[in-house]
Amino acid sequence: MMRALRSAASGMVAQQTHIDTIAHNMANVGTTGFRRQRAEFQDLIYQNVRTAGGRTGDGGTLPTGVQIGQGTRTVSTEFMHTQGALQSSGNPLDVAIEGDGFFQITRPGGDVAYTRAGNFKLDNNGRLVTVDGMPLEPSITIPQDATSITISPDGTLSVTQPGSTQTMELGQLQIARFPNPGGLQALGRSLFRPTSASGQPLVVQPGQEGAGTLSQGFLEGSNVEVVNEMIDLISSQRAYEINQRVIQASDDMLRKTTDI
Repeated sequence: MMRALRSAASGMVAQQTHIDTIAHNMANVGTTGFRRQRAEFQDLIYQNVRTAGGRTGDGGTLPTGVQIGQGTRTVSTEFMHTQGALQSSGNPLDVAIEGDGFFQITRPGGDVAYTRAGNFKLDNNGRLVTVDGMPLEPSITIPQDATSITISPDGTLSVTQPGSTQTMELGQLQIARFPNPGGLQALGRSLFRPTSASGQPLVVQPGQEGAGTLSQGFLEGSNVEVVNEMIDLISSQRAYEINQRVIQASDDMLRKTTDI
């Protein structure tokens, strides 16, 4: 009975983690460039009462064994780096990545973080920055008198200035790719940083070496599918209730045993 209580309790904890993950996904359904998380679980160690293949008392071989499980645990909350829907904004500073890759962002400490959120702004020096004021890497400064800004699919940024019909190239946006983007560590603010699991970034020109291309005037929305999250929520809630009933059943059996 005590084993059943512990196993069911571990199931309730696991489903609570699942619901927490779903709640986080749903809360960020409107966050630009957000990547949904998926909780993954694993069964715990088994108690071997009888080992399959063991010898019986009369010299035979046991065709099956007796193993009693100890419950479950959460092993990961993996980020799913699938493409989010592109949404037209009409803002020339909004840029979406169509395909694989991340924008590079320089954090205040000088280290580089990575994001899919391309809702860029201009700071007081004319640099392209995130909504939190962190500059894009490599840094690109746009003249204050620029009358138009053009970002091509390969990342080339050009501007037109007063009195001229010719465009002037200012630089090129670059994209970083990872061998295992699921191994990136989330920092909040739609930023990620590499880990030993993700591998080191490969910085390339958009559209080359498997990297995605850029779409100016668009933003990539969250890749959260509300309907699927609702289905997962219902399934997790029912699993939680079932584990709760197992605890109640075990408690009833323990009480009856005590009464005897």
